[in-house]
Amino acid sequence: HGFIKLLLHSSKKTYSMFALFYGLYNTKYEPRRDSKSTEKKFNRTVRDPYRWLEDPDSPETQCFVHEMNKISKPYLENLPLKDRFKSRFTELYNYGKYSCPFKRGDFFYYFYNTGLQNQSVLYQQDDVNGEPNMFLDPNSFSKDGTVALGSIGFSKDGSKFAYSVSESGSDWRVIKIMDVATRRMYDEELSRVKFSGIIWTHDHLGFFYCQYPQTKDAIGTSTETNKNMKLYYHYLNTTQDKDILCLDFPDQDKWFLGPYITHDGRYLLISIHEGTNPNSKVFYIDLMQVLPDGRVTGRLDYVKLIDNFDAMYDYVTNDGRDFTFLTTFKAPMQKLIRINLDQPEPDNWITLIPEDDKDLLDYVICSSETKLVVHYLRHARSVLYIHQLATGERISEIQLPDCVTIDSITGRKEDHVIYYKISSFLTPGKIFSLDLREEELTPVQFRELKVTGFDESNFEAKQVFFKSEKDDTPIPMFIVHKKGLVMNGDNPTLLYGYGGFNISLTPYFSPSRVVWMQNMGGVFALPNLRGGGEYGENWHKAGMLANKQNVYDDFISAARYLACNGYTSVDKLCISGGSNGGLLVAACANQRPELFKCVHCAVGVLDMLRFHKFTIGHAWTADYGDPDKEDEFDYIYKYSPLHNIPDIRNKVDPERHSPLQYPSTLLTTGDHDDRVSPLHSLKFYAEMNHKLISNPQQKNPLLICIETKAGHGFGKPTEKIIQEYTEVFSFIGEQLAVHWSHN
Repeated sequence: HGFIKLLLHSSKKTYSMFALFYGLYNTKYEPRRDSKSTEKKFNRTVRDPYRWLEDPDSPETQCFVHEMNKISKPYLENLPLKDRFKSRFTELYNYGKYSCPFKRGDFFYYFYNTGLQNQSVLYQQDDVNGEPNMFLDPNSFSKDGTVALGSIGFSKDGSKFAYSVSESGSDWRVIKIMDVATRRMYDEELSRVKFSGIIWTHDHLGFFYCQYPQTKDAIGTSTETNKNMKLYYHYLNTTQDKDILCLDFPDQDKWFLGPYITHDGRYLLISIHEGTNPNSKVFYIDLMQVLPDGRVTGRLDYVKLIDNFDAMYDYVTNDGRDFTFLTTFKAPMQKLIRINLDQPEPDNWITLIPEDDKDLLDYVICSSETKLVVHYLRHARSVLYIHQLATGERISEIQLPDCVTIDSITGRKEDHVIYYKISSFLTPGKIFSLDLREEELTPVQFRELKVTGFDESNFEAKQVFFKSEKDDTPIPMFIVHKKGLVMNGDNPTLLYGYGGFNISLTPYFSPSRVVWMQNMGGVFALPNLRGGGEYGENWHKAGMLANKQNVYDDFISAARYLACNGYTSVDKLCISGGSNGGLLVAACANQRPELFKCVHCAVGVLDMLRFHKFTIGHAWTADYGDPDKEDEFDYIYKYSPLHNIPDIRNKVDPERHSPLQYPSTLLTTGDHDDRVSPLHSLKFYAEMNHKLISNPQQKNPLLICIETKAGHGFGKPTEKIIQEYTEVFSFIGEQLAVHWSHN
């Protein structure tokens, strides 16, 4: 009663918090806590009182979602900064967004968004500088923009075009096919497609693709596990039930199949992965031998080129039976090798580009028949070289600005001109062309993306290195802010992280962060945590499986670095992450709640004891471990966010010397997220509700927002992006007491 009385006599900000807590404490809806829901895991009894939330179709779960949105939506809608942020963010987001052009058949193509279109449009040109014609407009797929374009694939001669579409952000796809000259759509559509490319044979009669067995009708909301991926071949003008099963491994139902047709069209390569582990087997099929009449009629006989999961092998090109691969075989920073199919033993492999001891050999593209475009990461920044294919010899370094990322490179083996796009924290994008036939390799700027109302000279981006406090490992971190920042520890700061699955975080442009820095006086920090791919496979391994706690220690150390060096303080610091990054911020908030004022946890993996039982979650055991194995259960259980929400009762905050609170928290998820099911966020929030919200010591708001017709993030329409970022940054601004500036 004393707390409520105090709130009633406070400011508008405090009143909005009061309304929130009043709604939480006095709602007629109370999520059912099933105390009988327990499970014996080895020698430990694990309580799971909200397991009923794992059924997305149950009336009880739908009621929970409805009631939680009834609380969060009005609160977010009435935040003081909302209208100003939305207006400014919309203004900055409204700039032309171009992809690199690419050639298929007789035409050039590129994607373009005028600024605020829900989906980017695919354009066609006779020449790269010619008049563009609209080729495919995904905005026509649905009125609200929630049906998005997925993967695309042109036939070798460019006469046929296949593409997949996704509804409401789901990972499930439907493939459709078009004749390029007439724009006529073929009658057939292919469903049950997930994590698949569209791989045309060079006779342009059909293509390979992957599908899963029939699942429930509720595609996008189903939590059913996805296993037993199969490789099929589809002939044009036939229905899907006539598609030919070419390859499957029913005794290895968790394998992922990645088919590729070689540049000469002769070989079908199958890259096989165990879950998200980058290491792969490689099988190949000589289509000329297996299909003497050129027709795919049944299962394909394959040859095992690499038959273990000891290293990564990425196909680059081939000259007859000499194949070039990028690999981690005895090279955690990656090297380029050549394997002859007639002498495939490792002792016969030839190293074309050896492993570098400092820079990561990130990826390689073969272009202009005899050239290699070689991309390195140097401290998470792009470096670009051109090499000879025959010998691996380096020809030239392509000069790039400091602290940039090459977002994409287009150019096939037969293309003499490549296009590449660079961006940075302060550069929306520049596209360059490079003619690899020239003696002096000189990039030419082809196009520049410009944002009205943004002057990059008013900002600065730098990279610092700090030591992770547990073992003194040096960790790099990018820091971006307005010039002239006063290092008084009073700057609102957004610390973003990921740290997993061998994924590298590099500089990239974000209009929402421009608003954060320019109008909200914010600092943005991006550390390259262990578990990522920035420094090769050893860096990845240092943050996976039993080493996962290293990632959280790195992130906590980043927060402490920012506070100790005058950028911010514990009351001005927000941490943010999505997916595996959602796991990161939730685990860190549980372990060190006193270090953060605010947490944004998006589509997080939060129930670490059951993640592997839903949709594609079984694939993540490669990075997290398997909680059904005792030795792996032990370390997973220690950091699982759902099972480690702290008990704050009667505890004192060591930083603020006041009663300990959990940081202000906003959980966001989508009802059609079939990669990380929303059940993770729902169960985590229900447990937070039980442990924290009813505790009078907890005054910081705790919210969950479940977006409808939204998935894990792919294909999200511009309208939803603007709405989501408006809610998130308005929430962060409210918690960090941000003052709006028009400068």
